[in-house]
Amino acid sequence: MISQIDFVVGDTVRVFQKVTEGEKTRTQVFEGVVLGIKGRGENKTFTVRKLVGDIAVERIFPMLSPNIEKVVVKAHSKKKIRRAKLYYLRNSTPR
Repeated sequence: MISQIDFVVGDTVRVFQKVTEGEKTRTQVFEGVVLGIKGRGENKTFTVRKLVGDIAVERIFPMLSPNIEKVVVKAHSKKKIRRAKLYYLRNSTPR
């Protein structure tokens, strides 16, 4: 569970999530760009988008989920972000 937010929209983050498979639990890492932060209080969620080859994968993570171990900011955006949601990245082609 995340106690406070250390990232903003446009940052590249690594989300460490606990995954239970049968009786074993392991940590799965999801790395990508934060597209948006939504909600307030217990309902707060954030969306992370990553590219796997030519296919884009988006996941929505609840902030207060007990399955999230930690969120590490890998890089801040080089440009100044002037939008609250970066949904326009969905239409851009990977370079």
